[in-house]
Order: sequence, then C-alpha cells, then structure tokens
Amino acid sequence: MPSKECILFCFHLIFLLFLHCSSFTSHALDSETDRLSLLSFKDKITDDPLNVMSSWNDSVRFCEWQGVTCSSRRARVATLALPFQKLGGSLSPAIANLTFLRVIDLRGNVFRGPIPAEIGHLFRLRSLLLMENSFGGEIPANLSQCTQLEVINLNYNSLIGKIPTELSRLPNLVALHISANHLTGGIPPVLGNISSLVNLSIAQNYLDGPIPDDLGRLVNLQFLQVGANNLSGTIPLSVFNLSSMSIFAVAFNHLVGNLPSGIGSNFPNLKQLLVGVNGFSGNIPSSLSNISSLQFIDLPDNQFVGRVPSEFGRIANLQRLNVGRNLLGRGDSDALDFINSLTNCSKFEMLGIDSNHFSGPLPDKIANLSINMNRLLLGGNQLSGRIPAGITKFINLIALNVSWNSFDGPILPDIGKLFNLGQLYMNGNRFSGRIPSTIGNLTKLFELRLDGNTLETSVPSSLGNCQQLQLLNLSDNNLSGPVPVQIFTLSSLTVTFNLARNSLSGTLPVDVGNFVNLKELDLSDNELFGSIPDSLGRCLSLEHVYLQRNSLNGSIPSSLSSLKGLQNLDLSRNNLTGSIPQFLQDFRFLGYLNLSFNHFEGEAPKNGVFANRSAVSLDGNRDLCGGTVELELPACSVHTDSVGRNESRLKLVIAVVSGVIGSALLLCVAVYCILGRSRAKSLLTFPSSDWNSNFSYRELEKATSGFSSDNLVGTGSFASVYKGLLSEDRRPIAVKVLRIQEKGISKIYMAECEALSNIRHRNLVKVLGCCSDVDSAGRDFKAIVLSFMPNGSLEQWLHPEEKNTNIVNDLNIFQRLSIAIDVASALEYLHCYCRVPIAHCDLKPGNVLLDDDLCAHLSDFGLAKFLRKRVDVCGQAQSSSVGIRGSVGYVAPEYGMGRPASVSGDVYSYGILLLEMFTGKRPTDELFRDGLSLHEYAKTALSLNHVTDIVDPTLLLLKTDGGGEATDSNRIIIEQEKVKPCLASIIRIGVACSQGLPQERMNIKEANSNVQLIRDTFF
Repeated sequence: MPSKECILFCFHLIFLLFLHCSSFTSHALDSETDRLSLLSFKDKITDDPLNVMSSWNDSVRFCEWQGVTCSSRRARVATLALPFQKLGGSLSPAIANLTFLRVIDLRGNVFRGPIPAEIGHLFRLRSLLLMENSFGGEIPANLSQCTQLEVINLNYNSLIGKIPTELSRLPNLVALHISANHLTGGIPPVLGNISSLVNLSIAQNYLDGPIPDDLGRLVNLQFLQVGANNLSGTIPLSVFNLSSMSIFAVAFNHLVGNLPSGIGSNFPNLKQLLVGVNGFSGNIPSSLSNISSLQFIDLPDNQFVGRVPSEFGRIANLQRLNVGRNLLGRGDSDALDFINSLTNCSKFEMLGIDSNHFSGPLPDKIANLSINMNRLLLGGNQLSGRIPAGITKFINLIALNVSWNSFDGPILPDIGKLFNLGQLYMNGNRFSGRIPSTIGNLTKLFELRLDGNTLETSVPSSLGNCQQLQLLNLSDNNLSGPVPVQIFTLSSLTVTFNLARNSLSGTLPVDVGNFVNLKELDLSDNELFGSIPDSLGRCLSLEHVYLQRNSLNGSIPSSLSSLKGLQNLDLSRNNLTGSIPQFLQDFRFLGYLNLSFNHFEGEAPKNGVFANRSAVSLDGNRDLCGGTVELELPACSVHTDSVGRNESRLKLVIAVVSGVIGSALLLCVAVYCILGRSRAKSLLTFPSSDWNSNFSYRELEKATSGFSSDNLVGTGSFASVYKGLLSEDRRPIAVKVLRIQEKGISKIYMAECEALSNIRHRNLVKVLGCCSDVDSAGRDFKAIVLSFMPNGSLEQWLHPEEKNTNIVNDLNIFQRLSIAIDVASALEYLHCYCRVPIAHCDLKPGNVLLDDDLCAHLSDFGLAKFLRKRVDVCGQAQSSSVGIRGSVGYVAPEYGMGRPASVSGDVYSYGILLLEMFTGKRPTDELFRDGLSLHEYAKTALSLNHVTDIVDPTLLLLKTDGGGEATDSNRIIIEQEKVKPCLASIIRIGVACSQGLPQERMNIKEANSNVQLIRDTFF
C-alpha cells in the first residue's frame, strides 16, 4: 500500500505534466496563428518580380521564411523585414495578429492602399519602416496605442490629411519621418509634447503656416527637417534655443526674418545649416564661428547683405561655404577678407560666392586654403586684378570657375599643375598675353573656355595633348598665326571647336576630318585662306559650320554632300567661286544658309532651304541668277533668234497652259462626280519626293501576315503598330494602322503625313511611305510605314513589368543620358531649324523608339502643329490652334487653359520625360495626387539634397562595356557620392524644363547643351 507522501507526490507530478501540456498546446496555437497571419500577408501581395515569397511554403518552418525572424524562446515572429524587394499589393490587416512583432521593415517596395489601422494593436512594436512605397490614405491615429514605438518612417508615400495630433502620446518616440507625402495643414503644436523626440522630418509636404513655438520644448531634438513646404513667418526663438540641434534644414519655404545673432551659442552641436531659397535677410551671424562641429553653411538664394564673417576661420571642421546668389559684398572694399580666415579650416573643400557683389582683387591668401579644395566658384562678380599664383597648388581641383569678372594679367603658367581639372572657365575677363603651353598638361580636361579675353600670339600646340577635351572655346581674343595641326587631331571634340573672332591665318588642314563627332565648328572672322578641304566631309556629326569672314577660295567641295545633319552653314564674305551645289537643297535639317558676298555664279537652286527667303542669304554674288522669286535674283538669260520668235513662243505657251487648265478643271469635275457615286481606290501621294514609296493594302497585309496579332508590337489611342517584312528585300518595317472609325482620325493622319514629309533628322523616326486604300472588306484603310525599331519604345524599357515584355530595365545612367540628348536634339531641330517650326505636342516615353544601338527616334506626329513664326532661337512661336490634345501627365498646364501650341509646351513634356527616365516614376503614378506632381516631387528632393532617395535604384549600378573590371553579373557599384552630382544635375534640368509658367522654362537648346555637358562631364 503506497504511503500518503507517495500519493501526494504522484498528484503533484500529474499536475505539473498537465500545466506543461497546456503551455505546449498554447505555444503551438500561438505559432499557428503567426503562420496563418504571414500567409494572409502573402495573399495580399500581387507583385513579386524577384520571387521573394517562393520560400514561404510548408517545406520549411515559417521562422525560416525569407524576411522572417522569430524570438529564440517562444518561436514567435519578432521581425518582418523585406526591404527593397519590389513587392506590390496591399498590406494585410492580419499583420496585427503577430502580437510579438517588434520590427516591420517593408521600405522600398510598391505597397498601395491604406496603412491598416489594426497595426495599433501591436503593443510591442518598436520600429515601423514603410518609407518609399505608395501607401495612401491618412496616417492611422491609433498608432498612438503602440506605446513602445521608437521609430516611425513613412517617408516617400502618398499619405494625405493632417499630421495626427494623437502621435504626441507616444512616450518613447525617438524618430518621426513623414516627409515626401501629401500632408496638409499646419505643424501640430502638440508635437512639442514628445519629449523623447530626436529626429523630426516632415519636409516635402504641403504644410503651411508658421513653425510652432511649441517645438522649442523638444529639448532632445537633433534633426529638424521641414524644408520644401509652404511654411511662412519667422522661426521662433525657442526653436533656435534647442542646444542639441545637429541638422537644421528649413530650405525652400517662405520663411523670413534674420538669423539670430546668437545662433552660434544656441546651436553648439550644429553640423549642417541649410536655409537656402527663402526670404532671410540681414547679416550672416558671426556667432556661427562658435560652432566647432559645423561642416556645411548653405545660405544661397536669400537676401543676406553685408559681409561674410571673417570669424568663420575658427570653424575647424568647415567643409563647404555656399553663399551664392545673395546681396553680399556691395560697397565693401574689404569684403573678401573672410577668405583669409578660411585658411585655418584644414578640411575645407568648396567655396561658392557666385552671383553676389564682391569686387576688387582676390586676397593672396586664397592660395592658403586647404589642399582638399575641389571646387572654387567665383563667377558672376566684379572681381579684378590678377589671379594669385599660389592658387595652382590646389591639385585636387576638379572645377575652377572665375568667369564673368574683370580679372587681368597673364594666365598663370603653373595652371598646368592642376592635373585633376575637368572644367576650366576663365571666359569673360581681361586676361592677356599668351595661352600657356602648360595647359597641355591638363589631360583630364574636358571643357576649356578662355573666350572673351585679350589673349594674343599663337594657339599652343600642346592643347593637342588634352585627349579628353570635348569643348574648346578660344573665341573673341587676339590670337594669330596658324592653328596648330596637333589640335586637329583631337577626335574627342564633340561639342564645339570655336576659334572665332581672332586673327588666325593659314589654311584649313586636311586633318580637320578627324573631328568625326564634332557638332559645331566655328572659325569665323579670321584670316584663313586656301580652299575648304574635302576631308571636312568626313565630319558626319557636324550640325553647325561657321567659316564666314575669312579669305577662303575655290568651290564648295562635293564631299560636303555627306553632311546630312547640317543645320547652319555660313560661308559668307569669302572668295568662293563656282556654282552653288545642288545638294544643299537636299539637306533636310538645314535651317540657315548664308553664302552672301562671294563670287558664286550660275542658277541658284529653288528647293529646300532656298525656298525659304528668311533662311537663306545670297546677297553680293553678282553672277547668280534664277532661284525663287523671293530671292530677287535676276532672271537667267535665254538665248533666242529674235524678239518676234519669243513673242510667238509666249503666245503658244499661254494657249497650251490655258488648254491644260481647262482640261484639268473638267477632269476634276468628272472625278468628283465619280467619287460621289462610288468609292475609288487611291494611294495618297506625299508632298515630298524624298519619300521612297507608297504602299497598297495588299502589300502591307502580306508583310504583316494578315495583320496577325503575333506581329502586333504596340497600340495607342488612334492606331495599332505591326511589325512586317517587305517581300522584295525582307526589310523589317513598322506599319502604323490608324483606327479609321475614331473621330478626327483623318485630320490626325494628314497632320502626321504633312509633318513627316517636311522633316528629317537622325533622331526622328524614318518614314518609308504611306497607304490610303480600302481593305479586303471595302472599308477605308490608312497606314503609315516606318523603319522598324527593334528595341521598342522607351516606355517598355522604363516600365517593363507593366508592358508584359521581355525587356529588362537595364538602361544605365550613360544610356539614359544619351537617349535624353537624342530626344532633345530632335526637339531642337523641330523648334529651331525647320523651315516652319513644329511643336510635337505629344512627347512621352511611348513615342520615343530605340534602334539596335539604343539611339532614340522621336515618333508619332499625329498631334504635331506647324507654328506661325519663329520668334527667336527657340522662342514662344505659336500656332493658331487651340484645344491641344496630348497625354495626361505630359501636357503643359497652359494647354488646359486654352493656350495654343508652342515650343515651350514641348519643353514642359521633355522635362517630365527626363524626370520619369531618372526616377522611374510615371507622372500619373498614384504617388502624385492631391496637388503633388512629379515636378514638385523632384524639386523637393533637390532642395533637401535627397536626390538619391528618389532616383531609380537601378541607376546606382553601371554596366560595364566588357573592357573594364566587373563582377560576375557584369556590373560595378558606383559610389553614391560620385553618382549623386550627375543625378542631381539631370534632375535639376528636368525641374527647370517643367516649370508651371512657360516663361520660366529652360529653352530646348540650353537643355540639350546642359544634358550633353553632364554626360561629357561624368562619362
């Protein structure tokens, strides 16, 4: 018989076993709840291009699924982290059942819809990271129930409404980041109750009103970012008393007032002061020099006056001082003394004082600035005297700009020691003497501007060593002697070679043919003699040739007939002879031709540029005759036997012409009657004889295998495009078949035919012909036949997942820049160099086609408008048409108000296209609503120096050409600090082109030039 103690022990053991089993069962149920919640999360994901969720299956425990981390003791989900996986869909409310969740990290995906309010039940949650998605709706107010929350980051979404005041109840919140959304209203004063707050980022929204005084109670605040809003008024003094402040960023608002004189004592830990593009005025506080940690002083585009404090030299860590575009230095003879003090800043890298009122000579002590200096920007002041010799010790300089001042004296011979220089701008000054031969040591130089000075003697042959030089401008000086043949070996020259308005002599050497990629050649207003060399015809990229005001002789060589892209040609005021070549009238791009004051003879051509009196000048050639009536040349002589015979012939001609006209009228009446009774099959004849052929419906039906769906390569609002093969030579073609039933399609068809028959450019789609016929069922059929572009449209490359194509989004920065240049070149031709300026009116990625080499060709001229006149180089020429159609997101805002078509409307579309190419976001993205646009999105990122946060992430990878080092995937990672300036520059151009007001937009010539400069600078 067991003892009483034994029985009690057994009962106790059974009880413990029961408790253990109950606990085990409970844990098992909890784990199953987590597993089912994760599966619910997975079910809401509709896009998974990287196949991330494939690991979420029953073959492994859910704690081993990608992105899932469980606690070691309870096997409950503690972290859900799937950043930058391109996941799309909505966020399942079932995530609230993961009750042990501490971290949600879904940044950098494409989640849409609202942020589930149920997240408020996750009382253990500490980090909520949902930035860089497309979440919409309001910020859930009940996030305030997650009392353990330390970090909320919702940056770069599409959230609307006001900032919830309930967030002020989070006692442990350290970081609140809700920038780059569509939030409205003011900054809630109750945010000042979050005493734990260290980082507050609410920039790039639509917040208005003042900065609340209550923020001055955030005694732990180190990071305040409220830039790019509509904030106004003055900054409360209480905010300037936050002694923990490290980053103070309020740029791009409407803030006014002065910076407090004691700011240096109030912000003893400040590293970056970013207050640019506001209305601040008064003096720059000298107390900033008390902040030993200060790295950036960024004050551009305000109304600061007076002096730059000399005390800044006490800031040991200062790296950048940017005070450009203010009112500094006016009337102060020693306004540049602050430069002397900066010599104490051993980490100093960049000085920008451009576009102020600084005058007088540069202090010699500028040469004592840090050896780390990489940018010195002094342009646009009234500086004078000589450049201190010691400036040549800055061997790390990559950009030196002293343009548009009044510097004089010789260019320093030791300039050649700056072997890292890529850009040297010394134009618009009074430099004299020789161009030092040591400039030839600057082998990294890609742009050299010495124009607009009084430099003399010869051009140094050592410039031929600058094998990366892409732009060379030595114009408007007093240079003499022959141009060294070594310079004509610079095949790197692509932008311009400009030696105009000097006293250069000699002949043009045969070596000029080495400029095979050059766009502009300007040797005008010199003393060159001899003939134009045949080798110039090898420079196939030439668009602008200016050789006027020299002593050139001989005839225009026939080899120039190969310069099909020529847009401007000026050979005036030379001694050229012979007849005017007929091939000049075949140059489709030629918009300006000046052959005046030479000795040309014979009959002038009548077609092409010669048919436009405003685009051609033949004055001063006494032996020319004929041509169009507008040229006002004498009639060419006709040899006859007698006046009487001439009169007889004239009567005969009149009789014949009258008969022909009468017959033609009768024929027209007959045809009209016939067409009134039945439809006749006809082929449209294009007005330009340059179109190679016309096509019948049967030809195109055969070429496209009966317009098979297998050959369908694209559809649009008014047409479908098929790939085809011509039977005679198996040449691939694209057949654009118009939807004849659509209203107004005939006008669109005729507009496109008219536009395409009058233009030709290497970056415009090549048109082979057209067809106006009836199909096999007797219905009207209209089509345009184009060269086939094997790489499809730019839209397919930018958004491949939306088009169900096999194209991989793999356009690197260089390729995108090249495409941007191609499109700009096409627009520049349409706007500036056509005989009649043309506005495209429907520029978008879908209308940019790519050939085998990814060269871009602008297409679809169905909405194009001929403009009445050309006001200036690329001015506001307008048509009389209103009601411009186009594509949503790309149409200039003034068109919505009934304004007629203009070239500035195309520039707006180009700006949006640029921003889409480099951000990867359409202008119609869900992110852009409630007032936010792609333009504002990019503009705000620029203001906050956050460009790398908005660009397409693939742009941070650059594919090699096979010759350089690369990883196994043939890619190399480009350091962000190297890529960022390039991206910022191109985004800045996109923003400048897409301004709301037409008069504020950059013109297409400037945009094209700037994009080319960016490509040439960084690549």
